[in-house]
Amino acid sequence: QVQLVESGGDLVQPGGSLRLSCAASGRIVSIISMAWYRQAPGKQRELVATIHSSLSTSYADFVKGRFTISRDNARNTGSLQMNSLKPEDTAVYYCNAEAIPYGAVRSYDYWGQGTQVTVSS
Repeated sequence: QVQLVESGGDLVQPGGSLRLSCAASGRIVSIISMAWYRQAPGKQRELVATIHSSLSTSYADFVKGRFTISRDNARNTGSLQMNSLKPEDTAVYYCNAEAIPYGAVRSYDYWGQGTQVTVSS
């Protein structure tokens, strides 16, 4: 099994910055991709950013130029640097990974428990 644990959520003022981290543990053969999603109250979960094992990245339009996703393939960790935060960025942020656990012949989708980000003055 693969477990994901996020950290770094906090209360921050508009215009501020936060860095979220995601640590994957367990018997992992490889992590194909890592992504960050978010879900605001009363809204559907939405994709924020994705990074592949090749380190290619993609971003939702609403975070382009403000957020940066990264990963450390050797340590099975990922992060999301969030700058110029806006009140509308307030949400629970979830780490997601498509990974191949030891002994498996295909990849599976894994989710962390989420970390709260609140942007407010």
